[in-house]
Amino acid sequence: MKLETTSFHGWDKTLRLSNDSVELLVTTDVGPRILGYKTPQGQNVLKTYDEQLGFSNEDHWCIRGGHRLWLAPEDEAVTYHLDNSPAAWRQENPSGEILIESIQQRPQHIRKTLGLLLADEGPRVTLRHTATNDGEQPVTLATWALTVMQPGGLEIIPQPPLGAHPHDLLPNRGIVLWSYTDLSDPRWTFGQKFWLLRQSAGYPPTKIGIAHREKWIAYVLGDSLFVKTFDHEPGGHYPDGGCNFETFTNHEMLEVESLGQLVTLQPGQSTTHFENWHLFPLTEKADIASEEALADWLAPFIARARLL
Repeated sequence: MKLETTSFHGWDKTLRLSNDSVELLVTTDVGPRILGYKTPQGQNVLKTYDEQLGFSNEDHWCIRGGHRLWLAPEDEAVTYHLDNSPAAWRQENPSGEILIESIQQRPQHIRKTLGLLLADEGPRVTLRHTATNDGEQPVTLATWALTVMQPGGLEIIPQPPLGAHPHDLLPNRGIVLWSYTDLSDPRWTFGQKFWLLRQSAGYPPTKIGIAHREKWIAYVLGDSLFVKTFDHEPGGHYPDGGCNFETFTNHEMLEVESLGQLVTLQPGQSTTHFENWHLFPLTEKADIASEEALADWLAPFIARARLL
C-alpha cells in the first residue's frame, strides 16, 4: 500500500491510499470521511456534494457524501453531531492500518475511530468502525457505517434460498419499513434470489432494513461493481428492530449501510464492527434478464470477494 498526503477540493490534509488496483481518498480536515474509491481507469463510486467540499467548522451538520461513521439508533442530537472539525490520524505498526479519530463532545463524550487497511494487492479495503465511551455515564448505541453511492446505479441485495412448506415452518427473513417507504415504488424489485433497488432521479426517499445473513451487498455503477461484505451475529441484538443492514435512496444518491450490535458501553468501553470493500472493473454489463442470469454474472465477483 502506498500512502501520501494530497489536496482534494480545497482540503489539503487528504490521505491517498493506493495500490495497483484501487485508490482511496480520506480527508482529515473534517470527519473522518472517505471521499473517493476508484479503480485506476474507473470513476469514483462514492457520491460527494461539491458545494460542501473544502469547508470546515460549519455550525450545522453537513452530509458531504462519501463514507461516514455514525451512531445508531438515529437521533437528532446524538447521530447528527457536528463532524466539521479536523480529525487526528496515525498509522499503526506493523499492520499499516490507518486510524482516524474524532470526538463527539455532546450530548455524550464518544470517540469515533475509523480504521482503514488497504491490501498490498487487489481491491480489498478493511474498515474498522469503533465507538468508545470517553464519558462518565453508560451509553447505549451501535456503530453505523454509511456509504453514499453515486447516482444511477443498481443495488443488489441477495436473499437466502427459498424453503418449502410444510417442511420449513419458521420464518427466515424479516424486513423493517420506514414510514415513508412505499413497496409499490417501481425502483424496487423483490425477487426470489435478489431484491434490487435502482437509484433514480424524480422519486421521493425510500428505506428498508433487514437482518442480513447473506453477508454481502453489491452496487453496479457504470464500469464498476462495488461489493461490501459484513457479518451478522446469530442472536445478536441489532438496532431498528434487528437490522444489521439498511439502505436508503432519494433523488440524488443511494446509501449502503451496515450496523453493529446495539450495546451499552460503560465508561472506557468500546464497540466495533468491520466491513470489507471490493471494487471490480467491468468489461460487460450486468445481465439482469433473469435472476438466474444475474446470479451467474455475479458469481465470480462474489467468489473473489469472499476469497480476498
